[in-house]
Amino acid sequence: MNKKRLIILLILLLVAGSLAWYFLLRGEANQNGEITLYGNVDIRQVDLGFRVSGRIETMRYEEGDEVRAGDLLAVLNKRPLEDEVRLARAQVEVAEAELLKLETGTRPQEIAQAQAQVEERETTLRNAERYFQRQRDLHDTGAVSKQAYDDAMARRNEAKARLQSAREGLRLAQEGFREEDVLQGRANLRAAKARLAEALTRLDDADLYAPSDGVILTRVREPGTVVAAGSIAYTLSLHEPVWVRAYVPEPQLGRIYPGLPVQVYTDTSPNTPYEGQVGFVSPQAEFTPKSVETTSLRTDLVYRIRVIVEKPDKGLRQGMPVTVVARPAQDGKQDKGQEQVQANARKSEE
Repeated sequence: MNKKRLIILLILLLVAGSLAWYFLLRGEANQNGEITLYGNVDIRQVDLGFRVSGRIETMRYEEGDEVRAGDLLAVLNKRPLEDEVRLARAQVEVAEAELLKLETGTRPQEIAQAQAQVEERETTLRNAERYFQRQRDLHDTGAVSKQAYDDAMARRNEAKARLQSAREGLRLAQEGFREEDVLQGRANLRAAKARLAEALTRLDDADLYAPSDGVILTRVREPGTVVAAGSIAYTLSLHEPVWVRAYVPEPQLGRIYPGLPVQVYTDTSPNTPYEGQVGFVSPQAEFTPKSVETTSLRTDLVYRIRVIVEKPDKGLRQGMPVTVVARPAQDGKQDKGQEQVQANARKSEE
């Protein structure tokens, strides 16, 4: 008899468990149409470091200090970077002077000098021509040797070549520099200016600023430390935006949509919920993470959602477990103004 009662009791427990599993799988939707979800406040923090290497000169904040966007957090020793800037400025000045010379062309004094050289070579050629004529006449009468005649001819030919060289030099002086030389000079100037801009950027990177409001979570370095580029100096916990990560069972997925208003409850203030709205619904299913406590079976497939909390305060801390209560329409359809709400949600996330 006792054995029969035990079997009946086990059957009843099995049926009750199956019913409980069914209703829990449906996301804890109660008679009022509410859907209760569980999640955590997203951990949002930034690892801050210098983009250049150097020796840390100043660390201005300690762990737990509040900072605002734009606050100067730390500074590297700037002497090596300032030297790079001065060197780059000098290179720009050299390139500018070289380009000015190329664009201006030959100075008038240089052209006059080339002209005078041409005139000098013309005079030399005339003298060489007269001397050659005399030597040729004497050679024809046999008064001078063949060697003297050849020397006079070579002297005349040399004078002709030197005159031609002087005339070409005058032509180059009058035309100025080639267009290719000017283009090369301009390119050299642009390269020098780019190196200067890079040096100035490196100098600016010696100052580490807070990207947004938050709290210093970790101070990793101390003054005097030589750090490489990218080394972490601070870890900053961000104040805003505050997002909640929660999970929706598949049977209730159709009732959750971006823009749906929700309320977020914490164990610290269970009677003072935060207002928010669904900002994102994942298109991909996953198994419930072990870090999230739900009443559903952990093997159930769920979909991750992101809830954007409106007007958050210090009562919401990163990683804190929260309860999200949604009240979608009873018929499971979206509200009439949902399209506008979704647009506002996407704008808030951006």
